[in-house]
Amino acid sequence: MLKIDDFSIALIPAYKPGDNLIALLEDLNRAGFVPVVVDDGSGERYAPLFEEAARHAAVLSHPRNQGKGRALKTGLAYIQETYGTGHIVVTFDADGQHSVEDAIRIRENVRLHPDALILGQRCLTKQAPFRSRLGNAVTCLIFHLFTGVRLYDTQTGLRGFSGEFIPRLLKIHGERYEYELNVLLDSARKRIPIREIPIDTIYIGRNVSSHFRMVKDSLRIVKEIIKFCASSFFCFCIDCLLYGLLLMLTGNLLIANISARVVSATLNYILNRKFIFRSNAPAIKTALEYFCLAAAILAGNSALLTLLINHIRMNAMLAKILANFLFFFVNWAVQRFVIFRSSNKPKNPVKDSDFSRKA
Repeated sequence: MLKIDDFSIALIPAYKPGDNLIALLEDLNRAGFVPVVVDDGSGERYAPLFEEAARHAAVLSHPRNQGKGRALKTGLAYIQETYGTGHIVVTFDADGQHSVEDAIRIRENVRLHPDALILGQRCLTKQAPFRSRLGNAVTCLIFHLFTGVRLYDTQTGLRGFSGEFIPRLLKIHGERYEYELNVLLDSARKRIPIREIPIDTIYIGRNVSSHFRMVKDSLRIVKEIIKFCASSFFCFCIDCLLYGLLLMLTGNLLIANISARVVSATLNYILNRKFIFRSNAPAIKTALEYFCLAAAILAGNSALLTLLINHIRMNAMLAKILANFLFFFVNWAVQRFVIFRSSNKPKNPVKDSDFSRKA
């Protein structure tokens, strides 16, 4: 079990925040938090607000807007460099949606479960903005389908964790809102416990201060899944075309299926390693693991084809489509969580030149 002390930090990414930021910082100070605010390129208009904030918190500044994910990583890098890792970090939205009382509850849960990622779960009732309810429902469903982990609020910005998590969090790719979902995906892949605790749901002015762009950022959130599906579908089409052609030319079911699978699997490995999961793991290692998976899927696929065609008397092409569909989800899960695990290098490491500290 990880060891943590009683020192706790509130990390607040802020882009064009409201005037309530100062009151929030004062409340966090009174609750025993050390606030760290990241001004994500809000501009000169907000300079006086952040100058006032610097009286109550450490304030870091991006010269231009770089996204919530980058702001969080900037803050995490600063916390690691300044305070080390033996503490509690609670991430907090600057738009007034989270209460300090809930942040305290998150902190206490991290203290009780230092090996877990703690999420503040909002109860999104009909009073919540429709786009928030819709976006959260979609991402929760996708997350459950592709990880097996059931969550009820994947978009919450109120999260708590031990500072020991920071090195891992800095390696996770994503610059905008997709970063927060990538953190959850990475945690699920590495079997890090994710615990949800109910929190109050606060919306100010129908959430007008939120900068979540539903369509654009939702696409960013699911882009890896979309790309994997596109890659798999492309190779699936190649597989089916070669299978049909070779079956017509040779009349041999196994030769047609094995030959088509070898070609499509090789193409799929190249696409997934280079463009989908962007793995930096040794090519020999991932290739060996991938083709062991491909061999296992081939054996299962061929056995199922034999059953469907020779015993159930299903049409050969229909049987091929059904077999490929059934093995699709097994293929994705093993590649995502076993073969192409997170690389040891962050995609875009945080550099000192990316931010400045306000006095």
